[in-house]
Amino acid sequence: LEIRFDEGDAENLPYADGAFDAVLSTFGVMFAPDQQRAAAELLRVCRPGGRIGLANWTPEGFIGQWFQLTARYAPPPPGVKPPLLWGTEAGLRALFGRDMTVERRLYVLRYRSAQHWLDYFRSNFGPTRQTFERLDAKEQQAFAAELIALAQRFNRSGDETFVAPAEYLEVVLAV
Repeated sequence: LEIRFDEGDAENLPYADGAFDAVLSTFGVMFAPDQQRAAAELLRVCRPGGRIGLANWTPEGFIGQWFQLTARYAPPPPGVKPPLLWGTEAGLRALFGRDMTVERRLYVLRYRSAQHWLDYFRSNFGPTRQTFERLDAKEQQAFAAELIALAQRFNRSGDETFVAPAEYLEVVLAV
């Protein structure tokens, strides 16, 4: 298949109505601040009879729990809905107002240790890095301790390595 990826604003896609047979987002559109507008844009650019495919982190899974913990230390701006609403069937039905197929899937994270996972994301993942930067030293220690405890709770390795299933919803909507 010929495919092209474009980077753009999920709330204002630069494409004509019905331009695509399939519209996909893998852990992306769920972070748009105006969720209803982003959902409407996905529907707008997908042709009638086409499909929208999404992968969204669930609130119950490791990534969802991590994001919720982060929000306790760095709350989102007032009025911004949690991206994890895209990881629930009820949230998706409210956004799209139509039938869809939804399956829970797992992506497995693998790191040398829980500390290695934290060090990597503390340095390389914007939301985690920025949260640490906003906190004083004592708050940073508390946040790091809670993140390690969360990682340990989800760790399935049985040894010093970190192997954690991260649950997401695989979603397909017929347009």
